[in-house]
Parts: sequence; C-alpha cells; structure tokens
Amino acid sequence: MKLADVESHMQKTIEATQRSFNTIRTGRANASLLDRVSVEYYGAPTPLKSLASINTPDSSTITIQPFDRGSMNLIEKAISLSDVGLTPSNDGSVIRLNIPPLTTERRKELAKIAAKYAEEGRVSVRNIRRDAVDSIRKQEKNSEVSEDEARDLQEKVQKLTDKYIAKVDELLAEKEKDITTV
Repeated sequence: MKLADVESHMQKTIEATQRSFNTIRTGRANASLLDRVSVEYYGAPTPLKSLASINTPDSSTITIQPFDRGSMNLIEKAISLSDVGLTPSNDGSVIRLNIPPLTTERRKELAKIAAKYAEEGRVSVRNIRRDAVDSIRKQEKNSEVSEDEARDLQEKVQKLTDKYIAKVDELLAEKEKDITTV
C-alpha cells in the first residue's frame, strides 16, 4: 500500500465527516439539512434535490419548489418521516420549512451528535492506519521491504493519522461553535 493511497483514503474520510456535519442543524437555514432526505418517487427512493429546487430565502426558512407538482405530497411526507425534525407547510406551489430557534437543550443534543460523527471519522482514519500498517508488516514479512523501511513507513503512516485526526477535531470544534452560537 502506498502512502499516497493512505492519504487519499484519509482525505475521503474527512470529506465524509464534513458531509455528516452539514446535515446537523444549526440555528440558520441551510439546504444541506435535506441532503439525506429521499422521496419514494415512482417506486424508487430518489434524493430530494433531484426532485425540487431548494432555496433559503432568509436565515430561518427553507423553500422547496418541486419540478413536478404531482410530487408535492410525496416530498412533504418524506420530510415529515425523515430525521430532520421539521414540519413542512404546503401552499400548493412551494413547501416551506420554518427553522425554529434552537433551545439550549437541543444545542447540547446536536453537539453530542456532532461528537458522535467526529468519533466515527476518527475511527475510520484509525482503521485506514491499521490496514496500512498490516500491509507494511506483510511486505516486511515477505522481504519486500527492509525492517528499517517498514519502520519508516509506519512512522509516516502514524504522522498522516495524527494529521487527519487533528483535521477531524478542527471540523468538530468549528461545528460545535456553529451549534452553540446563538
């Protein structure tokens, strides 16, 4: 396994963690809150953003305008059943989601969810490290690399791991700041 591959896998983990953080609601309206919502459309689960245009006209409202008016009720139902925690209101042409201000209690819950996502990201990075170290040891055992080279490679993998875990921690600190800012 090459170091470039290891770093690439770790970078993808960071991006996945960032996407997870984007789905957590802060006090402001954000279209990415609806990224995980899928609508049962003609018998197939379809991402909401494929069925409608999603806008944020102000900091406390998300508007969803379906491309096909016939899908309005399906979209409304999917949002209601999702884990977004918002109630859609339908005026016949546009679905509105009003984002209520967060309570202190809810902010703490969201911070815990963010911490859980961060821990998942750290675990993924550590799993990549474990796989890389196992691969290096196997190469050493098969005499493909010397003992010194193996040790150097393992140190480099550890440095990459530390770097990417620090990035996850930075993302978490940033998200917690967003959540706790009133």
